[in-house]
Amino acid sequence: MLFNSTVFLQFFLAFMLLYWSARNHRTARNLLILAGSYFFYGWWDSRLLSLIIFSSLLDFHVGRKLSEETCSKKRKIWLTVSMTGNISVLCFFKYFGFFIDSLKTALDPLSLSLSIPSMDIILPVGISFYTFQTMSYTLDIYRRQLKPTENWVQFMAYVAFFPQLVAGPIERARRLLPQFDRELSITRTDWNEGTWLILWGMFKKVVVADNLAPLVEMSFSHPDPTCITTVAGVFAFSLQIYGDFSGYSDIARGLARLLGFKIMLNFNLPYFACNLREFWNRWHISLSTWLRDYLYISLGGNRGTRFMTCRNLMITMLLGGLWHGAAWGFIIWGAWHGCGLIALRIFGQRFKNRLPLPRPLSWLLTMSFIGYGWLLFRSENLVMIMKLSRSLLVVGAPEWIGQYLINLIFFTLPLLLFQWIQWKRNNLMWPMNLRFSRRIALQGILLAAIILYWEKADQPFIYFQF
Repeated sequence: MLFNSTVFLQFFLAFMLLYWSARNHRTARNLLILAGSYFFYGWWDSRLLSLIIFSSLLDFHVGRKLSEETCSKKRKIWLTVSMTGNISVLCFFKYFGFFIDSLKTALDPLSLSLSIPSMDIILPVGISFYTFQTMSYTLDIYRRQLKPTENWVQFMAYVAFFPQLVAGPIERARRLLPQFDRELSITRTDWNEGTWLILWGMFKKVVVADNLAPLVEMSFSHPDPTCITTVAGVFAFSLQIYGDFSGYSDIARGLARLLGFKIMLNFNLPYFACNLREFWNRWHISLSTWLRDYLYISLGGNRGTRFMTCRNLMITMLLGGLWHGAAWGFIIWGAWHGCGLIALRIFGQRFKNRLPLPRPLSWLLTMSFIGYGWLLFRSENLVMIMKLSRSLLVVGAPEWIGQYLINLIFFTLPLLLFQWIQWKRNNLMWPMNLRFSRRIALQGILLAAIILYWEKADQPFIYFQF
């Protein structure tokens, strides 16, 4: 069930009617959230519900055991049970086929064959997100930063909370879980900001991202790409994936606000970053902070030698790339950003005071680095990466590029203008400060554009593949 579909609008309207009738009954409300979330997730394939139920029950039980045990050895054993169970399920469904195919390819030059039958494994939607969410609960309890809940309904509702279940943000239990154990309070501000976030997120997805998709597909699949087609395709993809993913996050935040919940900001104007570290503080914040807190710091962070710090950065970014999917392009993309962060760490401080870069030049260099990273990310295989990289040196352009560039400007200009205002005012919710009539007019324009392009809806969000 997609946010950008008529069936979801019907589902959410029916859900809200039931939810409002149960607003004064905490247990009934949480049971309704749990049932509605399972219905929402099971709409794709009801068989996949068994996986999210398994992860929920596993970590609920392990969390209680970690709290009860005082022996450090036994606590480590229980933590290992949780990590092994969650990671095994994630790796089997997401990476088994990739590892087998890669192994077969590696053995071919040696004239060796691997007699493992191919398996048509369904990739469960959202498995990377809810697996990391349940793992963070167990890790926080193990570190004694969180006390486990005794209410299994609240915990399972936290794991399956449908606004952010499929593509995040990856919420920490210490932030979201307590919200299931309080009286419901939905203010006028919640309604206003929730409605705005849903409209703005839907606009970014339906109007911007989905209309940039044809140019991206044409550019990345062109048999004879040139510099112009590749640069246009990368620029379009940069805005497509931002509009698509941040649009989902905005819709999720808006839906949660209408239900009386507050979930974290996942994107904070990432394309206004002037260095790579700042970009990762603004892009997919829930994942970057998860990797920092549970992987990078666990590896030692920056507490050791310079070599160890660089090693920790590279491992973190490689696994961050692999988290996105079973493809070499994602791994290379992770390595690319790992190298960039290492270079920034080693040379940034050394030359910052001696040769400070003007902010516009620093921004341009950062965006160029990120843009080539998106080329690696979007390419389907190593052959495509090489072909598109070589095309950056090829002059020329196909006849169709003109019309697509007009579409690129037409659909991205409103987004870029709005983002620029957010940046200048340092306020992501600045429309809430407008007069009522102006705010309604702006929302009406967004709604009209969404309805106009609704015929292109039902296009899956890009991060559903991860």
